[in-house]
Order: sequence, then structure tokens, then C-alpha cells
Amino acid sequence: MIFRWRKAAFLFLCVSIAAIGIGSTAYAQDARWRITKERWSEADEKAWQDFVAALGAADCWTFDECIKSPANPYRHTDPKTRFYVDCADMPYVLRAYFAWKNGLPFAWQSAMRSADGPGGDIRYSAYGNEVAARDSVPRTANGVNALSVLHGLVNVVSTAMFRRHSMDDDAVLFTDTYSPRLDREAIVPGTIAYDVNGHASLVWRVESGGRILIFSSHPDHSLSRTHLGREFLRTGPELGSIFQKFRPIEVVGATRASNGALVGGEIVGVPNAQIADYSLEQYQGNPPGDPRRSHSASWMWNGENLDFYTYLRSRLSVGELEYKPVEEMRMMMQSLCFDLRSRKQAVEIALRRGIQNMDPPSRLPDNIYGTHGVWELYSTPSRDARLKTGFKEMYDLVVEFVKMDMVDAPRLDYDGNDLPGDLLAAYHEENAACDVSYVNSAGRTVELSIDTIIDRLYDLSFDPYQCIERRWGASGAELATCRDGAEKTRWYEAQRYLRNQIDRTYDVDMGYTIESLERGPWGIRTGRGVEEGPEVDIRAYLEGRAARRTASGEIANPPATP
Repeated sequence: MIFRWRKAAFLFLCVSIAAIGIGSTAYAQDARWRITKERWSEADEKAWQDFVAALGAADCWTFDECIKSPANPYRHTDPKTRFYVDCADMPYVLRAYFAWKNGLPFAWQSAMRSADGPGGDIRYSAYGNEVAARDSVPRTANGVNALSVLHGLVNVVSTAMFRRHSMDDDAVLFTDTYSPRLDREAIVPGTIAYDVNGHASLVWRVESGGRILIFSSHPDHSLSRTHLGREFLRTGPELGSIFQKFRPIEVVGATRASNGALVGGEIVGVPNAQIADYSLEQYQGNPPGDPRRSHSASWMWNGENLDFYTYLRSRLSVGELEYKPVEEMRMMMQSLCFDLRSRKQAVEIALRRGIQNMDPPSRLPDNIYGTHGVWELYSTPSRDARLKTGFKEMYDLVVEFVKMDMVDAPRLDYDGNDLPGDLLAAYHEENAACDVSYVNSAGRTVELSIDTIIDRLYDLSFDPYQCIERRWGASGAELATCRDGAEKTRWYEAQRYLRNQIDRTYDVDMGYTIESLERGPWGIRTGRGVEEGPEVDIRAYLEGRAARRTASGEIANPPATP
């Protein structure tokens, strides 16, 4: 079966024209897409990288805000319009927008079919997808309406577009993207990071220490920024994870009109073998093995056997990878603070729509992580799972830093003599600097912090039908202003085990009633959640290490001997 992906009616407006006189001269001038270049040059690709990097660094919290911000040098040439995109749309719409503004060709996969066979959801196919049809921006002397093209893209694109075999190399039905090398020359701003659990982001910066900063849009149109971590699962090449870059294309056989526009011709994709940074490294490992046996890949770097994520950072670091533990923890906390601010935007969007005042459905969606309608737009189970994974990753890494310090590991760059104490001091400073709050049901502001969130991480409700207090995990006196009745309270309690789960299971039936959730059993493959979430309380861990250090008679930061 071939899927020409179409989203529900409420997503049909993902790129909409707001109150424009379509026949106006200004609109006709600003919205025409004339293709004047046969291919993307190196200079165009570098400009694309700079464009994405600037938007990623901007202080904006929706795609529309970013496009209209000073970070976008083309904003003054846009007709009056608003942009609404989700995570899958963003890489395509942003690439198309840039192509429009620079007279560049653009083409895309317009239909996909599952390699699993008929039926099923192509966003989560077990064996990936195949390209069934392609489309491109027409080459005409007068150009085409660019906003119509962007609008059409939003109705076609889904994460199914990224879920395709990285070794495919069809000359006609070629894939839009390819698998790049894992180094600083290849993993650059504008590179796509695809999470096979149904999420796509764009790289906007690679730091000197190898950390990859990403940003993405969401179904509620809010924008989030974080760093790429272990929540992005590495799979075999058939599913296309993790890294993808837009394939070079060129216009062949066109003629040039008197105004410089290319007319006619066809779009040709550059084959994998002719792309300078094409590589199956993320599947083959190092030294290279069989990409079809990616589960057994090994990762050697400078004679050391590493896990994939440490290898990735080593490859992307300037010089040898060294962990500066205090700096690392500060950066992780700052990233988590960004995530919390982004979550606040998402929750507030649901509140403004009044979803918390609606009666909840009688059962959960078939799968809370991959669904449609109100739940897809306004719930946050996937976002919250990534947030919890971020907290767990910070906890695990800090524990590892302390262990590395105890054996004086060469990869650890730390010259002090009280790492737990220094980490704890940095934790308190970053916690104080993270300003997160919400306005409760009575209209009063409630201040939160990273420390507060850690204490209630598994109490944060992902359910948009519940009150703002429960969305932020309130209890005791803080919960008193919540106006949820008995039914919503019962739903909240029944969803506790789902909130404990940080692994997103898109292939598990989860369409349960309250009674089914309450009965159990619980476990990762039950669709009802798990009984306990992983440990994330970094403050308690560091305080415990400091207490043991004091009890053992060690002196933290002793004064210098005269």
C-alpha cells in the first residue's frame, strides 16, 4: 500500500496565509519561487548551515517566532503569513524556505510505502519504508507560489519520510537524505537527527567538546532546544537513525528564461557514492563491519573500546575528548532548564485552548506516544519521556565522573580535590539560575526549579485534560487550587505507572480504560507503565558522597601549606 501522508484537518493549516490580499502586487512579488540555480553550491550549503545555526541560537519558542526574528535575514521579504509546523515538517519546511529565498531547486518524497507490507503505521514500521513517488518545485519563468509549496509540504511530510534504508540508492526514486560520516566536517548545523521513536530535530551547533545541540518543533507548534543524548536510539540502516543530511540535487535539461529563471528539465539526485561525506559509519562501527549487523558494531577510538555515544563525542571533539565534569554538569543543567521552559510553553498552549476544562475520553489513545487529534497536539508523554531521559543521563554521567575521579582516569580533566563538593556547588548555582514557574488555577504564580522538578519528575502529568497543578506534579497545599473532579483525579492516579516509564514504546497497545490501568500488570511491554522510574536525584547522590567524605575524615579543599 502506498501512503500519500495526509494529516488531520487541524494540521492542514500548518503553513497558512493569514489575511493576505492574494491578488496584491506585493504578495505576487514576495511569494514567487523562481529557480535560478541548477544546484546547491558549497557556498549555498555553508549559508544553509549559518541560517540554521542562527535560528537555533535565537531566543524564540515557536517556528513562526524564529522565522520572524532578527536571526532570519530573509524575514523582511516575506508576505504576511504564519507558519505552523511539527517536528517532521521543520527540516523540510526550513530547507524549502531557504531554497525559495535563494533561487535553489527543491524536491521531496511525496509518497512512502512500508517495507513491512500492507497496513500499519508507516511512522513506526518495523523494517522501514520505501520511496513510492517524488515531487519537486516546478521550474517556470514566472515562478510558483512559494507559500503553496510550503503549505503542501506540511500536508505530505511525516516522520515516515526519515524512516527509510540508508543504503537505498535508486536513481529515480531516490531518498531525500543520506547517511553522513561522524566527524565535525559532516555533522554540521542543518544535519537531521532522527529518533526512530517518532521525532526529528535539526543540529544547530556542535560544541568543541563534541556535544551536539539540537532544536525541534512539536505538534503544538512549540519549539524546544536540547543536546542529543541516548534517547536518540541507534538502530540498523533500515530505519535511518540517527543522522541524515539532505541529498545534493541538480536540475538537468532545463532552459534559461530571459529573467534568469530555469524552465523545465528534471531533478536528479546525486548517488551515494558521489557524495563526499556519505558514510555508513553510524551502522558499521569502527573498524567498519557489516552495516546489516549494526547490533554487533564495535567502536574503537585511539585504541580504546567505547560505547557509540562516547565514540560520537570523541569523533566530534576538537582534539582528544576530555570531560570537564563541573562544566559538563552546568551545561546539562542549562539544557534541562531550556527543556523545562519549552515544556512550559507546550502546557500553556493546551491551557489557552481550554483542554483542561474538557471531559477526558473513556480510554487512552491506542498509543499515547504516536496518535492524532487533541492528544497528539496537546499531550506531552514523548516530550516528558525525553525530559526524564535527560535527567537520568545527567545523573548517570555525574556518577561516572565521580568514579573516574576516584581512579584518576585520564579522560577526566579535573584538578581539584573535592569533585562531589564542586559539583554540588555548581548544581546549586545552576538551580538558582533556572527560572521556571507556572500560573495556577487561581491565577497565582508558582515558582519552580530544577531541584523541585527532580523531586516530582514522575508526578508531572502528560495528560492535557488535567489541571495545570497536576501538569507540574503539585501535591499538598500547592494542589489545593486544582479544580479536577473525582474522575480526573482517578485518571491521574491510574497513569502513575505510565509516568514512571522513560522508554517510549510505539508498538504497544495502550488504549486502556481507568480500570485496566489500575488492574495492571505493569511492565515495559504491557502498555500500562512500570512500577518505578530510574534514579535521577543528583543532589541527594552528591550530598551523600560529601557526607561519606566528611565521615571518613577527608578534608575538602584544604588550605594551602605556607
